[in-house]
Amino acid sequence: MLKAAVSWRVRRRAGRRLPGGAGGGGAARAARGRSVRVRAAPGRSVRARGRVCAACAVLTAGLLAFHRAVPNSVGRLGSLLEVFLPWLGLVVVALFGVALLRRSATALVALLLPAAAWTYHFGGLFLPGGKPGGHDLVVVQHNVGDENPDPAGTARALADAGPDLIALQELVPPALPVYERTLAAAYPYHEVRGTVGLWSKHPLTGVRPLDVKPQGVPGPWNRGMRAVVHTPRGEIAAYVAHLPSVRVRASGLASSPRDESAGLLGRAVAAEEVGAVVLLGDLNGTVDDRGLAPLTSRMNVAERGFAFSFPAAFPVARIDQVMARSATVDHIRALPATGSDHLPVAARITLRPPA
Repeated sequence: MLKAAVSWRVRRRAGRRLPGGAGGGGAARAARGRSVRVRAAPGRSVRARGRVCAACAVLTAGLLAFHRAVPNSVGRLGSLLEVFLPWLGLVVVALFGVALLRRSATALVALLLPAAAWTYHFGGLFLPGGKPGGHDLVVVQHNVGDENPDPAGTARALADAGPDLIALQELVPPALPVYERTLAAAYPYHEVRGTVGLWSKHPLTGVRPLDVKPQGVPGPWNRGMRAVVHTPRGEIAAYVAHLPSVRVRASGLASSPRDESAGLLGRAVAAEEVGAVVLLGDLNGTVDDRGLAPLTSRMNVAERGFAFSFPAAFPVARIDQVMARSATVDHIRALPATGSDHLPVAARITLRPPA
């Protein structure tokens, strides 16, 4: 009896000391609960997040450096990427902030790749342009908008930039006489074909429409013209064009008509017999968009300046372009907003001196 009583007291005291109830059963259950709730070391989690940031940096660098490798067969994803390619710089900045917060040396080193790729591709556009020379030509390109409520004010704003040439698109019959009257004093030479026109301080000859109409477009569609401009620096073939619009849909970028029209325009430029050519137009594509390759492969694009032109309320891309052959587009800039949904762009072109 004494041994049993002592044994009972020992078990009772042990039950008071051990969590989870009487005896060692509660202690075992508590130990098992603690083993289930074991947490990963904080350093290991931070390193994992740093590796994710580094992987995103490498992916961004790949898109910048090898965007031509992104296929266009499904939804024209390659062209869609190229429209917004400069904005990948914001991705680099965001990843840099994440890398700093995570204190990840791996991610910071990896970010050197997209930073270098973006700088190589776009950094030169920030450099100052050269000084104007004696063989420069200033041009203005503007889609004036078919619903522009102030064509007279738009025309005055364009003339205030002092260009030699002004190319306009979406000229509708009610507004055309307003542009003609407002620009007549400073630009005595002008030609209009369909909905595109060219105003010049210098004589124009050899004017003809350009057939850049893609298949399947119903009705009249006159959105291209060519003229020879007789400048003091020599003859220049000036092309004015308005290519078909593109649409971003759930299936991707709908740009087939634009691409077809760009091909027709590229062949016209290739067949041009005048050596110096200037193309001004709303091409509905950026110079990185492979859909404009029939033009960008044959002509020089702007060496300096971003000049985002669309939409006017918050420009995210330059789809209004100035390109040149046997000449250099030194600098391009956006002008203040008019009554159009596009911003005008002005460019300085350096021509080769006459032989």
